[in-house]
Amino acid sequence: MENKNILFRSLPKVDEILQKEKIEEALNYIPRDIVLESIREVIEDIRKNIQSSTITKASIEERIQRIDYEIIEKAKMKIQPKLRKVINGTGTIIHTNLGRSLISREIMERVVEIASEYSNLEYDLEEGRRGSRYSHIEDIICRITGAEAALVVNNNASAVMLILSTLAKNKEVIVSRGELVEIGGSFRVPEVMEQSGGKLVDVGTTNKTHLWDYEKAIGEDTSVLLKVHTSNYRIVGFTESVSIEELVKLGNQRGIPVVEDIGSGVLIDLSKYGLSYEPTVQESINRGVDIVSFSGDKLLGGPQAGIIVGKKDLIDKMKRNQLTRAIRVDKMTIAALELILREYLDEDKAIRNIPTLRMLTIQLEEIGIKAEKLYNLIIKNVDKLSVEIVDDFSQVGGGSLPLEQIPTKVLSIKSEDFSVNLLEESLRTFRTPIITRINNNNLLIDLRTVEEKDFDIIVEGIIWAINNCRSV
Repeated sequence: MENKNILFRSLPKVDEILQKEKIEEALNYIPRDIVLESIREVIEDIRKNIQSSTITKASIEERIQRIDYEIIEKAKMKIQPKLRKVINGTGTIIHTNLGRSLISREIMERVVEIASEYSNLEYDLEEGRRGSRYSHIEDIICRITGAEAALVVNNNASAVMLILSTLAKNKEVIVSRGELVEIGGSFRVPEVMEQSGGKLVDVGTTNKTHLWDYEKAIGEDTSVLLKVHTSNYRIVGFTESVSIEELVKLGNQRGIPVVEDIGSGVLIDLSKYGLSYEPTVQESINRGVDIVSFSGDKLLGGPQAGIIVGKKDLIDKMKRNQLTRAIRVDKMTIAALELILREYLDEDKAIRNIPTLRMLTIQLEEIGIKAEKLYNLIIKNVDKLSVEIVDDFSQVGGGSLPLEQIPTKVLSIKSEDFSVNLLEESLRTFRTPIITRINNNNLLIDLRTVEEKDFDIIVEGIIWAINNCRSV
């Protein structure tokens, strides 16, 4: 008890802390109220540690000695923007929770220029009058996909909603029961269709749908034959589905447009790079699909967007739909999307310069070199931590190629002094959060999704996390 009283008495008063040199410097860029709040929280936390005797006397004395540093770090965390950079050590490339596809720094510099200056967003420079925001990207989309026309909205769910609102309001849309997918966040194709005003007619069963299922369902009110590519799951075994060629032929015979929601929006045949085959947008257009929709921030590797391509007369109707204005994209999305699409004019450049494609196709040997570099940095700067390089698998993520397991190299980390769960939590709460995964009681950092420029931050974060674990 006497030791506790000594420790309680050694806690500095608020006024004393405010006079510390580091705190006075911090007050130049951190609001005083935030600093005071942080001082009180740190003092209270140390009081609780002393009272509960959860950490050693030496550790508490060390915290008190460095209390100004802890207060400043806490205050900095309070004034940080809520949306901020994290380091993705999970190995999931298109990580929905972490912002999906990355956009290169070179492209973002151009986006910053557009966003911070006036631009010709809706101004025709040649005619000297009002223009269309879609004119900046429609030509390049059509050139790459082979479509007659294109339109971009804010995501693929809204793209599907706009398509059906334009072509099928108060009319029937036929779709296979096995394609009534949930997109994520509890957004489902039937609900999206309901909001659009289309009437769902599901045919076949979960695992089997035949052409004659569509033929039997077609009636006077049928306005669209819809095919949804199940990019985020697979049904295997006793299955059968109708090919897009068969559906297009049926649609042409009956005069009904065929719409395909292709989902992940791949523009390059990734099977050439050792990945599973995924149908490209160009193939759907070449097979005669009237309208195709897909995401901009999945396998395409761009910003969040829903891209609609297909027959000009149908796209023109969508452009006139009042819903289009409510779900249109802004100048920053248009700027980023245009520049990313221009990379696709040269496939080698696209693979090299679009981060998502680069991470998907990077060779295992190169990942191994990165793993060695980070491993050496960690063991050089961190004591009493078990670290080794092991083989593992990365995932594509974002509802794309759900069965794909891509060989990778990971750092496997654990400590005898504290649990791996505590280490994971501490890394996650570092000032630049480091997001990892746990497997077999080891913390894993997958080098496929980690940039070499962030290695120093990771080492600093591990050192901070270890100290944090030991103080708990």
